[in-house]
Amino acid sequence: MSFEIGITIFVFVMTMLVIFWRPGGVNEAWPASIGAGMVLLTGIVSGGDLADIVSKIGGASITIMATIVMAVILESFGFFNWAAARLAILSKGSGYRLYWYIQLLCFLMTLLFNNDGSILITTPILILLLQSLRLNNREMIPYLLSGALIATASSTPIGVSNIVNLIALEIVHMTLYMHTAMIFIPATIGLFFMSWLMFIVVKKKLPAILPDPAYDIEESFFSKHAHALKGKSSEDTKNKRMKSMLRLLLFVFVMRSLIFVASYFAIPIEWVAVFGSVVLLFWRWYHLGTTPGDILKKVPWHILIFAFSMYVIIYGLHNAGLTAMLVGICEPIVNQGLMQASITMGVLVSILSNIFNNHPALMIGTLTLTEMQLNLITLKTIYLSNIIGSDIGSLLLPIGTLASLLWMSILRQNKIEIQWKDYLRVSLIVIPITTIVTLILLFYWVQMVFG
Repeated sequence: MSFEIGITIFVFVMTMLVIFWRPGGVNEAWPASIGAGMVLLTGIVSGGDLADIVSKIGGASITIMATIVMAVILESFGFFNWAAARLAILSKGSGYRLYWYIQLLCFLMTLLFNNDGSILITTPILILLLQSLRLNNREMIPYLLSGALIATASSTPIGVSNIVNLIALEIVHMTLYMHTAMIFIPATIGLFFMSWLMFIVVKKKLPAILPDPAYDIEESFFSKHAHALKGKSSEDTKNKRMKSMLRLLLFVFVMRSLIFVASYFAIPIEWVAVFGSVVLLFWRWYHLGTTPGDILKKVPWHILIFAFSMYVIIYGLHNAGLTAMLVGICEPIVNQGLMQASITMGVLVSILSNIFNNHPALMIGTLTLTEMQLNLITLKTIYLSNIIGSDIGSLLLPIGTLASLLWMSILRQNKIEIQWKDYLRVSLIVIPITTIVTLILLFYWVQMVFG
């Protein structure tokens, strides 16, 4: 083993250990960027490689950041408090009904925004909702855990809901439109199955009847921000507020739809995402008088640094021969048939995600596929199996995704204690079964529609 290869492997292992350990609550972007810097110093990643990395993650990064900007803008309008208040009303005092509405909210927020943004926004809102219902820590955890799992897994049906999915699409030269056409139906059915299975697992821990909220979540927001909102919202009736929120939501939905139209016509999707965020910024400026400057503080730019740095490290492992070794191991299995190949690669990426995090796992799995000289339909199907392993299978442990790490950090900040055993009691049952079921659904859907 050469010095460069040994250093790259050492840097990767140490980077992942620090990310999982997070001493002093250090942001995951710091160890990733330091690790990337060390890999660059070895010379195993060249200037040409860096240019290739930038080209692959540039559009994906702009799209994800523009989407998060839209989420932050909606939050400033009180949309998420409004949505939480709707949950309390729609649940009609039923703890079981509340479970399903939380599942629906988290699913839609990930589809409209992305998995990291969904976790960053819906988790505090769910905490606010559950605290208003005066639930104790033990009663809150099933709702928070099931919501986090479905929010993270819901990045599977559409690639634009996860930055690592968008990057991987660039590697296999697959359009967002084709990605959605091939996986949306089986993945959505798999997510419904996951929600149903989680409900069976956590049902006994859910309160059958909910107490009345201690306060009005919606009104508390608009009262607190009356000055920033120029008093308009406090004077408006709830019906007018409802129409305003629905208009905002409709605009976001239209922008999301136009992203897929752009992908179909080979128009860079980041153009649509940026256009939508700019329109919302001026919309907010006009109605609330809030200048765009605050966005610079609220957007989690560290996600870009983390993604770029991890890709540099993975490129170093790729150049060191890791993907060539994986090709030698996986190619005989892939040649046995598409079903065996899909399940094997999906499970492999699931395992790697829970050991190393899903960002490097999906990148390694995708780079490995590109070295196998597969026909187009086989390449795309196995790639989508990797996505299922990366987005769903990675949730077996709470360290498998950046979104789940962010979720646990938010809980700690709000002094909500969740132990690994609480997480594993649900994930060990739900995640392996859901991953296999979704992989099988993908295979039969591709055979039926594209075979």
